[in-house]
Amino acid sequence: MNRHMVMKQMEKMQAELIKLQEELKEKTVEATSGGGVVKAVANGNQELVGLEIDPDAIDKDDAEILQDMIVAAVNEALRKAKEMNEEAMAKLYRGFKIPGMPNMF
Repeated sequence: MNRHMVMKQMEKMQAELIKLQEELKEKTVEATSGGGVVKAVANGNQELVGLEIDPDAIDKDDAEILQDMIVAAVNEALRKAKEMNEEAMAKLYRGFKIPGMPNMF
């Protein structure tokens, strides 16, 4: 196994990973709950970047339902962001091959 070749591939992969992370930070996914009453938006870094609540859904006497809808929308948006991230990472690592090692992705 050529050590220099492996180091070169590692450097290339690191540069591609940094580029991919920047791209993912700009991509967003959204999820809704309550029939669209609550919308959560997350980026590829799995950060919540937006939250919209239909003003008609705000009832101070029944905040629990709204809280549940917010939690559901946020969790779904973060799940989608994680999935988007994992798919992007799998594509990146799929092309990485170390001589003498099986391709694990």
